[in-house]
Amino acid sequence: MDQMSPETPTAAPPTPRRVPTVAPSSYTLALLLLLTLALNGCNGNNASNHNAQGNAASSASATPSAATQATAKAFDGERAFAHVRRMVEIGARPAGSAELARTREYLSGELQAAGLNVTADEFTEQTPGGARRMVNLTAELAGESPDVIIVASHYDTKPFKEFRFVGANDGGSSTGALVEIARAVAGRGKPRFTYRFVFFDGEEAFCLEWEQCTNAGAPDNTYGSRHYVAQLAERGETKRVRAMILLDMIGYTNLSIPRETYSTPWLVDAIWTTARELGHAAQFPNTQQTVEDDHLPFLQAEIPVVDLIQLSDYSYWHTAGDTLDKISPRSLQIVGETVVASLPRIEQRLAR
Repeated sequence: MDQMSPETPTAAPPTPRRVPTVAPSSYTLALLLLLTLALNGCNGNNASNHNAQGNAASSASATPSAATQATAKAFDGERAFAHVRRMVEIGARPAGSAELARTREYLSGELQAAGLNVTADEFTEQTPGGARRMVNLTAELAGESPDVIIVASHYDTKPFKEFRFVGANDGGSSTGALVEIARAVAGRGKPRFTYRFVFFDGEEAFCLEWEQCTNAGAPDNTYGSRHYVAQLAERGETKRVRAMILLDMIGYTNLSIPRETYSTPWLVDAIWTTARELGHAAQFPNTQQTVEDDHLPFLQAEIPVVDLIQLSDYSYWHTAGDTLDKISPRSLQIVGETVVASLPRIEQRLAR
């Protein structure tokens, strides 16, 4: 396939970077997929079927404790939706654009207002469109332990010239939810672990397809997350990061998030168990999908990861139709409160 100009992909919906295939039937096979990733590079797939290993979440009590309910309700879906609306108003936000810089200013202001320590890591990446300035944004909440739990999203949008792509769901929904998750967690006081809420730049490919312009050792995607993991290694901090939760495309009105098979099973179970306790089993079904995303660089660094993403049945992905009307405050509420209420369970597992 001929290389596309990074600024001039065709207007037709692209072939997904996660090519449909038959999903594995167990987490054991998911580990085999990870081995394939390490040997052959990232060959992403996207599919869903019944997950025979989902019974761990299904068997959990369906009655949440008062503490779980209170923790969950600290998240406000309407506030998250307001953040998504503001990003959509700013417009298309590809890496290196003035619009993304405006978005970053907005996010920084909201995070600082929540009492978080916000830092920006600026770096330059060579892309198919030439050198691009990118910035990862991190909001940190110091905990009792220096060990870190990361909750993350990408905040850039894929560059399209033929149509205006505002990425209400793809980049917008997860980022809006992450700002609100950060506020909710900060409002609980000093946590057991240190939290980093990380907004990755450059997740999207500059060429039309995810791997179209990828060369050996130089993927045209996940620029920000790969840079972040490289920085962890350079500073000797990799082992301090105990878990990484990635949000991506979590706001669709018809919300349904399958279990992602590259993700670490115990982290998946922790979130799906909490979702069931909160009455959200329908939105967190025991089906599977395999997705290439910003969690893979962390997984390759042996950091436990989970990717929350709805892709296979979101027909507006990378089209002009990915607009605010596809996003529901209720969907943001379900995902956000589930993540926030899962954190004590995740902390307890890590503390053991």
